[in-house]
Amino acid sequence: MTPGAMTGGSPLEQRVRSAVATHRGDRGALLPILHDIQAEFGYVDAAAVPILADELNLSRAEVFGVISFYHDFRESPAAGTVVRICRAEACQANGAEALMAHARQTHDTVTVEQVFCFGNCALGPAVEVNGRLAGRVDAARLDALVAGAAVQA
Repeated sequence: MTPGAMTGGSPLEQRVRSAVATHRGDRGALLPILHDIQAEFGYVDAAAVPILADELNLSRAEVFGVISFYHDFRESPAAGTVVRICRAEACQANGAEALMAHARQTHDTVTVEQVFCFGNCALGPAVEVNGRLAGRVDAARLDALVAGAAVQA
């Protein structure tokens, strides 16, 4: 098959090829394509790797290397609510380490991830719950944010 050829295929294959078509002319197109795929599906399925390699004339190892290198990309669906806690210096100085420990000990049904800066340094510690950013988060506020996300789900 030639790169860029549209075929039938699964919804995943169709979406991957659509994302490639959208970003084909972009410099460094793989990253925005991977972000599009993860935004839609919540993770980058292993089945997307050979499609991306074919479409972008890359090896499967190159595509997988990018997915596994960047912490923003998930290779499997997240469990329930996704809590991302900033661990950069400003947030660390305001209690991010204790907040991370609290999240891991208290919220066993959520996916807890670390991030190294949301750009919300003046309001640290910064936390993102299912894509919604909050500042000045302590343990009680984190619990409320997680509970609110569970109600919305």
